[in-house]
Amino acid sequence: MADPQHGIAMYGDPALPPDFDHLPYANPDAPVGGRIVTAEVGAFDSLNPYLQKGTVPWQLTYLVSETLMGRSLDEPFSLYGLLAESMEVGPNREWVEFTLRPEARFSDGNPVTVEDVIWSYETLGTQGHGRYASFWGQVASIEAVGERTVRITFNTPNRELALLAGLRPILEKAQWEGVDFANSDGLDIIPITPGPYTVTDFEAGRFVELTRNPDYWGWDVPFRRGTMNIETIRFEFFGDETAAFEAFKTGEVNLVRETNVARWDSQYDFPLVTDGSIVKDVIAHQRPSGMTGLVMNTREPIFADWRVRDALILAFNFEFINDTLTGGQSPRIASYFSNSPLGMVPGTPAEGRVAELLAPFAADLVPGTIEGYALPVSDGTEANRDNIRAALDQLAAAGWTVADDGVLRNAAGEPFAFEILLQNGASENSTITDIYVQALTRLGIQATVTSVDPAQFTERVQALDFDMTYYRVGLSLSPGNEQYLYFGSEQADTGGRNLMGIKSPAVDAMIGAILNSASQDDFRAAVQALDRILTAGRYVIPFYQWNDARIAHAADLHYPDHIPLFGDWPGWEPEVWWSDAAE
Repeated sequence: MADPQHGIAMYGDPALPPDFDHLPYANPDAPVGGRIVTAEVGAFDSLNPYLQKGTVPWQLTYLVSETLMGRSLDEPFSLYGLLAESMEVGPNREWVEFTLRPEARFSDGNPVTVEDVIWSYETLGTQGHGRYASFWGQVASIEAVGERTVRITFNTPNRELALLAGLRPILEKAQWEGVDFANSDGLDIIPITPGPYTVTDFEAGRFVELTRNPDYWGWDVPFRRGTMNIETIRFEFFGDETAAFEAFKTGEVNLVRETNVARWDSQYDFPLVTDGSIVKDVIAHQRPSGMTGLVMNTREPIFADWRVRDALILAFNFEFINDTLTGGQSPRIASYFSNSPLGMVPGTPAEGRVAELLAPFAADLVPGTIEGYALPVSDGTEANRDNIRAALDQLAAAGWTVADDGVLRNAAGEPFAFEILLQNGASENSTITDIYVQALTRLGIQATVTSVDPAQFTERVQALDFDMTYYRVGLSLSPGNEQYLYFGSEQADTGGRNLMGIKSPAVDAMIGAILNSASQDDFRAAVQALDRILTAGRYVIPFYQWNDARIAHAADLHYPDHIPLFGDWPGWEPEVWWSDAAE
């Protein structure tokens, strides 16, 4: 780019022109008002999503924060001006400049300045949540180059960094003068932001209420026009899924994302549905499945051998579990990027550019990575005999056999025993795990389930204090730098998102290829190669996926007819919804 631009895309040009009026999936004529109340299972002890410590309602990041650029949910990875009125990048994206809008203000009315931007990037990168550290580590310098312009120069070739730079939250420097940011109390000091919502009421662990800021500076910015229409957004917290669902049935909650297909089909016949007060919508999306399931901690010697992990996947009787819990309606997650054009084709050999990328690492890759790997399929019966037999063969090859006492042991006589860590209140995960544990007893495996409260669960997972635990990683159609956080070798022992503990030069190389791809074809090949390594590595026992979002909501809540590429994704609901209850 030779001149300042209104937006940027990872590849090519952004779809919307400089004079666009509003996002294609927003309704610029939507009325303002009404309320959305959701049910959240668990609790919270912080309202500062920028700190490393504490459990925070996840929605705060999307509704309270504001960034220099905003991401369109209708394109794989394109950004448009938000706090920044324009941006400019170097010839190879080795630097990026952002020019602030003069009207940009924090919720207390103070202007957003270049000084605030620089302080936010430095503070979050060095003292904030771990999600910001990786980006900051690739920044060579950040400096003011004008009254309203800031330049960020990078220390590594990475085309995505210019886009990621536009997505860091901006905080007010003055609020934190004399305050230890990293160790501040997440309930006593609620960050002042330039976003459209502010926290106006809460009770620790019980509820959080956000209110639309009528004095928000950006209502006429094209990216914001027709968004953030709901006056009040409230998150009610419950101890378990049963209590949360009961709150919805009585009208205390007016919007639910249902992930249990069987419940969707059989339990949504209560009065508020039958009289039309509650509407059921099924919304298709095209985003990758990500990975949901039980992750094995390969730092533990018991899970270090891929054959052991393969055996544990064989013992997971998905077809029986799926039929029991969802009536067989939910497809299984086939790979990390399944349900998208970025996903590998299960069971097929690597070809073309994908094979070329994997070839240098062939000697160290798990069998099936190049030749083709697909998750095992059972006959659907509870016995699962063929897969149990195959699992025993794999365990024997890894040095584990069933002793005379019926316990699986190694050559030293040590039993195969481990703990599965779960969070209290997640009843569906508990049911799946209970069925799985019963299957493991047929292999002579001693698996113990431990359920703890949300705070303990977060603490133990962050400390990598688990053998096997529930795992969820969401992935997008534009994977990039965050893949290092999820799967990079440097994150394997830090207590970050790499819960399985992967330390693979091949994984690191594929992430590098993703970040430095010069074309869509190379990019797609690199993602498919990464998908193969992760899936064939057998690190996670996959559950089922939801290629259609099931949302039940009050009849007075609406969303535009145009569903974006990333429909039913944070930033779509409730960002572009509106209510008939609006004034």
